[in-house]
Amino acid sequence: MTFSLRHILVCILLPMAGAAASAQEFKVGIVNLDRIFREANTSKAAQAKLEQEFSKREKDIADLGVQIKAQSEKLEREAPTLSESQRNTRQRQLVEQDREFQRKRREFQEDLNSRKNEELQLVIERANRVVRSLAEAEKFDLILQEAVYVNSKHDITDKVIKTLNAGNVR
Repeated sequence: MTFSLRHILVCILLPMAGAAASAQEFKVGIVNLDRIFREANTSKAAQAKLEQEFSKREKDIADLGVQIKAQSEKLEREAPTLSESQRNTRQRQLVEQDREFQRKRREFQEDLNSRKNEELQLVIERANRVVRSLAEAEKFDLILQEAVYVNSKHDITDKVIKTLNAGNVR
């Protein structure tokens, strides 16, 4: 009985020892996507492109909001001197303008979010190509995006950002 227990322990522990030895050769890297979105030139260019694309529309919507607010304040000031039918007509107009304003603002936000997702996806695709090439060149076994804790010796985000900024990615 003692022999079989010892034999079982050896069978269990021997593969574990081999796994521990091979784990020392296992090379891991971690990439922080948030830093890539903040620091990579491709991400900054995408943000500038979005700002340029949506700035006029955003200004128009903001101007419309200011205009509606001014009309609302004017109605409040003039309400005591207006007839009931005039006051009701202007209130309906303001409500309709506000609905239109809310609709335009909602559509703007949806369009902006959609375009932002498209641009971020392009940045992610480029970063992933860089990560793959680094993994092959430096013989990484595993590269993760995001982690709860990262020892700085495993963080390859700087290398990815430098490669992206150098423009060596297609």
